[in-house]
Amino acid sequence: MNAEKSYEKLLENLRQRKQSASFEIAGLAMGGAWIAERLASDLGMPHYGVINVAFHRDDYAEKGMTALRTASTKSTNLPFDVNGANIILIDDVLLTGRTVRAALNELFDFGRPAQVELMVLADRGKRELPVAAHFVGEEVQIPDQQILVLEKDAAGKFSFQLEERAE
Repeated sequence: MNAEKSYEKLLENLRQRKQSASFEIAGLAMGGAWIAERLASDLGMPHYGVINVAFHRDDYAEKGMTALRTASTKSTNLPFDVNGANIILIDDVLLTGRTVRAALNELFDFGRPAQVELMVLADRGKRELPVAAHFVGEEVQIPDQQILVLEKDAAGKFSFQLEERAE
């Protein structure tokens, strides 16, 4: 699992897309927002959006104060008109599809885009909802008891770490 190599693949996809179509990008807090920020910089885009899904999660009651802290750390900010926009949602890891569902709910609170596509650095498969990414950096297979965590170093470079899932 090479997060930097996956990032370069996504960047190249967007460079090609930018030649023929206009779009906005919005990253899901936290890892997706890091990716969106770097993509916007590398593509010379004037801005990028951040979507925080904390209040739309279907496990909000279980998360409690953790969800509230996440929401206050990096709140939703969409510096473009959502109505009629072509938006690429960006996340670090796609697994069940539930976070993407929550992100769509949050996005539609701000308007009705013309089109929404999904871009992920890593796709783990194992969907619980009918969600598929249009752009995938890498498909990965890791044990169910582990989670894939995106990290960003001081230079802004990405790496993945495997952690045991808390029960």
